[in-house]
Amino acid sequence: MQAIGLVIPIAIAVAISSVPIMTTLFILMSPNRSRAAVPFLVGWVVGIFLVVSFCALLAQAIPEPRSSRQPETAIAVLEILIGAALIVIGIVSWRRERRSGSTTAMPSWLSSAGNLGPWPAAGLGLLLNVRPKGLLLAIAAGLTVRADADTLATAILAIVIYTLIAASTVAVPIIATLMSPTRMEPRLVAAHEWMLRNGARLTSAIIGLIGLVIVIMGIARL
Repeated sequence: MQAIGLVIPIAIAVAISSVPIMTTLFILMSPNRSRAAVPFLVGWVVGIFLVVSFCALLAQAIPEPRSSRQPETAIAVLEILIGAALIVIGIVSWRRERRSGSTTAMPSWLSSAGNLGPWPAAGLGLLLNVRPKGLLLAIAAGLTVRADADTLATAILAIVIYTLIAASTVAVPIIATLMSPTRMEPRLVAAHEWMLRNGARLTSAIIGLIGLVIVIMGIARL
């Protein structure tokens, strides 16, 4: 069960990523939300599951130590490198946001997210999983599953829990809005404004922190 505990902080880092959250808010605040919201959620969830599963399967190619007493050196080195890359990304993103001022500039394509039809929305949900930060986090989770899941059932459970946590910040507002749109309207506006001011900085800080955790995990394996 150690694998499950170790993938949870990585999944939290995915969950608070500002880009999928902001995309969700743009879709939910648009007149097109009834057509695009659920397909986007499906694409996002399926993408998370497929990417982390692929990373876990790819990690199986890493040879195991000849003795159980020997450290998982290859996995440890990869974790240290991935963690270090995430720390650098977090620091660079934080400094860039501080220079840009109090309001985060969102990518131009986000403004058109609310106009997407069902299939493009699902495709966007899938594509958001192959951003550099998302891939690094998925690789880290895959390495953890490879190293710490002692059975296939534990590995599958760890991947499912990772997917549920990572997708929660997109799933909850979509489900809540579709169930009670009038009640959610002011909350969506407030969340949108808060994310514009703080979302990218929060994501940068958490990415850097999780990168440090992954580095420590790698060092502990040596």
